[in-house]
Amino acid sequence: MKVLIIGSGGREHALAWKIKQSPRVTEVICAPGNGGTEAFCRNLAMNVTDISGLVDFAQKEGIGLTVVGPDDSLAAGIVDAFQAKGLRIFGPVAAAAKLESSKIFAKEFMRRHGIPTAESREFSDSGEAHLYCTKAKYPLVIKADGLALGKGVIIAEFPQDAAYAIFRTMDAAQFGDAGKRIVIEEFLEGPECSIHALIDGDSYTLFPDCRDHKRAFDNDQGPNTGGMGTISPTGSITPELKKQIETEILAPFLEGIRKDGIPFKGMLFPGLILTKDGPKVLEFNCRFGDPETQVLMMRLKSDLVDLLEATIEGTLSKQTPEWDDRAATCVILASGGYPGSYEKSKAITGTETVMDAVVFHAGTTIKNGTLVTNGGRVMGVTALGKDLPEARRNAYAAADKVHFENLHRRKDIGG
Repeated sequence: MKVLIIGSGGREHALAWKIKQSPRVTEVICAPGNGGTEAFCRNLAMNVTDISGLVDFAQKEGIGLTVVGPDDSLAAGIVDAFQAKGLRIFGPVAAAAKLESSKIFAKEFMRRHGIPTAESREFSDSGEAHLYCTKAKYPLVIKADGLALGKGVIIAEFPQDAAYAIFRTMDAAQFGDAGKRIVIEEFLEGPECSIHALIDGDSYTLFPDCRDHKRAFDNDQGPNTGGMGTISPTGSITPELKKQIETEILAPFLEGIRKDGIPFKGMLFPGLILTKDGPKVLEFNCRFGDPETQVLMMRLKSDLVDLLEATIEGTLSKQTPEWDDRAATCVILASGGYPGSYEKSKAITGTETVMDAVVFHAGTTIKNGTLVTNGGRVMGVTALGKDLPEARRNAYAAADKVHFENLHRRKDIGG
């Protein structure tokens, strides 16, 4: 079977790496892929939102399964288009992916079905938003309604921070149409945690817990990014807390999509915060996380293709995935300046010397036979260990071998 993977990031490299291991797969094709996937996949120079072109390619190539990585492809209706042509594809249709592509839609869904989340207000007029913030309790969290590459969330410590966040999101349109509407919510305290659950419409399969490190700099300082590194497990999820997450979040989610007629089949990836009042949902994502996928694929022992197909076919209840008991750590190597402006085309060296970890490429490409940087998050170095401290040591030891000009990384992932 040929498998087509949509996307170009570290998540897609990790998915391709795992899917390639399936004895049922004859070829993996990545559209567009990156400098890392090129080593073992066929890269296809197509945009992730060129839906008609991707449908035509899948039909002509006889693709047996397509796996969608990016949120913008899902929001654009790629799954709907593939299904209309009878092509098998993993991911939710656009109506279900709206739980990620609109934070306001997701908030309304959570309120309607009693899923714990932060108290919030929604605004489509910047003047009303500014007025609300003059009377609010701080800190506040201000979120663009739409997709903003993980950067549309701003924590406002003081009224002037909120005023600037509203201005640049709504008035200056820094995030484009994604910022036409915003959510302003209470600031919740507690450790953050990510869970992943495959949803087939009637049942779910829960993956091990992870924690992303969103801020650009050590000690959770600096602006939000797409993610600077992950660990799994977090050490925060006890059996009791896992049961609470299933009972208070996953069960009402399943019941909610049934009641609302939302045909959700795919990966549900809620970002959670573990407050003193219990776990609460910060946001819904409707695809694999990045860089969470890197640590999850390192720990998954089962055939990923079997799990993805069971999700599509509605037979998840028959699957029991096996997981490596070891811990995993992923350290992101980023371009200097990220998540702001940064330079590209910096030569990368040392990846071939990494032995006891896997280097999942993200923003890389091959130029004139040389591996060079091609994005903000360049690659994620991911390693296993008998426990989290060992996994962390292994990942950083491997990361030390990789070099490019203006390399930036956090030093406290998993610390």
